[in-house]
Amino acid sequence: MDQEKIEKAVLLFLEGIGEDAGREGLRDTPARIARMYEELCAGMDEDASEHLTKTFSVDHSEMVIEKDITFYSLCEHHILPFYGKAHIAYIPDGKVVGLSKLARTVEVFARRLQLQEQLTGQIADALMEYMQPKGALVMIEAEHMCMTMRGIKKPGSQTMTLAKRGVFETDPSLEERFFRMIGRQG
Repeated sequence: MDQEKIEKAVLLFLEGIGEDAGREGLRDTPARIARMYEELCAGMDEDASEHLTKTFSVDHSEMVIEKDITFYSLCEHHILPFYGKAHIAYIPDGKVVGLSKLARTVEVFARRLQLQEQLTGQIADALMEYMQPKGALVMIEAEHMCMTMRGIKKPGSQTMTLAKRGVFETDPSLEERFFRMIGRQG
C-alpha cells in the first residue's frame, strides 16, 4: 500500500471540501487516514488458502456451521463501511478446518473494497477450492452506511446475500436445516 499517495489524496480531499488542512485538528489527518486504510484494506495482500489448507481428518460428513461472524468492510462504490454477520456452513468430505480459520477467511475478503454479493461468493468459492467439501453455504446480513447516512437514509435496513455451492445447490433440505440451525426462517 502506498501511504504517501493516500496522504496526498486526503490532503486534496480536505482542500476540495473547503477545509484548512493545516489547522491543528486536521494537520495529522492524512497520515492517520493512510494508516487506517492500511488496516481496513489488509486483505488485499492476503490469500484465503493460508487459512483453509490447514485441515484435520474426520470420519463424518455432518454439517458444520459457524454463525454470527462479525465483519466490517468498505463498499467499493462509495468507500463507506458496511458491516454485519456472516454465517458459514459446509459438509466435510474427510476433512475439517479449525473454526477460527472460517472467521479468518471472512476477514481476508472483507478487508478489501467490496460488494456484499461478491464477498459472499468469494467466501463460498474459497471454501470449495481449498477445503474441497461436499458443499458450502454462506449467508451475509449487513447494514450499509451508503444506505443509512446518505442517499435514501434508511438506518437499520439489512441486505442479505446467500451463496450455495455443491450439495447445497441440489439438496434443499440442507439449506432448510442451515436456516433452522442459525435460527432464521428459510
